[in-house]
Amino acid sequence: MLRAKIAGTGSAVPKKVLRNADLEKIVETSDEWITTRTGIRERHVASAGEKFSDFATEAAQRALKHAKVSPADLDMILVGTVSSDMLFPSTACLVQHNLQAPRAAAMDLSAACTGFLYGMHQADALIQSGKAENILLVGGEILSRYVDWTDRSTCVLFGDGAGAVVLRATRGDHGILGTAMKSNGEFGNFICMPGGGSSRPANDPTSIDERLPFIKMMGHETFKIAVRAMADVSVEVLQEQGFTHDDIQLLIPHQANERIIDAVGKQLKIDPAKVFKNIDRYGNTSAASIPIALDECVREGRIETGDLVLMTAFGAGLTWGAALVRW
Repeated sequence: MLRAKIAGTGSAVPKKVLRNADLEKIVETSDEWITTRTGIRERHVASAGEKFSDFATEAAQRALKHAKVSPADLDMILVGTVSSDMLFPSTACLVQHNLQAPRAAAMDLSAACTGFLYGMHQADALIQSGKAENILLVGGEILSRYVDWTDRSTCVLFGDGAGAVVLRATRGDHGILGTAMKSNGEFGNFICMPGGGSSRPANDPTSIDERLPFIKMMGHETFKIAVRAMADVSVEVLQEQGFTHDDIQLLIPHQANERIIDAVGKQLKIDPAKVFKNIDRYGNTSAASIPIALDECVREGRIETGDLVLMTAFGAGLTWGAALVRW
C-alpha cells in the first residue's frame, strides 16, 4: 500500500517581533491581559514590502533541502492560506515559479486555520491513488495585514509565517495513517472577514468606513465549539486506525489559544508533557501553526522514528480536522 511519508520539514517567519508591550502602545491592553487569556507573549509580523509568497518559498526551500528532493521532482504544490499575495493567481503558482519546479501542478486551499491539514488530506489521497509521488505542502499566512488594530480582542492574537513539508510516496507502515476533515458553514460568521470579496469588494466606498476588510471573531462561541470539535475528530481518527490516547507520543494542536490547547489535551486524556505548545512565541499563525510547530519538533529532536504524532486544527468556515502520522 502506498503511503504519504513526511520526508522533510521547513519553516520561515518574519524577523520583526511584536511583543505584548508593543501592543500596549497601539491598543488598550496589557501584557498581563493578553498572556492570561491567550498564552501569547510575542508574535512575528511582516514588514512593509514582505509578501506571503516570500515566506512560503523560504519554508519550502528548507523542507526540500531537508528531504533531499529537487524542485524538478515535485508533482504537486499545495498551499493552505487565506492571505495569498493576491486573489489570483494562487500563491502556489508563485511558489512554483520561485522554486523553478516546472513539472508541478499548483493550487491554493482555503480552509483558514485548518488549511494545512486539509492540504495533508488532499496530498495523502493523491499519493495513495498513484497520481503523485512527491508533493510540497505549505501552510501559512500574513494575517497582520487584515487585523483591526483598534479591536483588542483580535489584534493581539495573530502572527505571520509559513511552514512546509515534503510528502513522498512510500510503501510500509510509516507515513500518514489516517485523516479526517469536517466543516459546518452554519457558523461561518463566527470567524470571518466580511469585506474584500465579491459581495463587498475592496472598491466598495463604504467597505472601509464599516471596517469590513478586517478579521471579525466571536471568541466565546468559537472556543466552545473548537475544543469539542478538535477532540471529537481526533478520537475518530484514532479509533479508525485502532489506537487510543495512550499510543500517542506527541500531540501538535493548532496554536490558537493556550486555553484551547490545554482543554483539547485534557479532553483527549493526553499527558500535558506530550502536548506541544509554541503559541507564546508565535501567536496564532493560522494555517502555519501546525507546520511551524512540526518543523520545530523535528529539528529539536522531539520526534523519533516510530512515534505516533497526532495533529488537529480548527478554523473559520467552520472547518476542523485531524491527521495521524507514524514517523
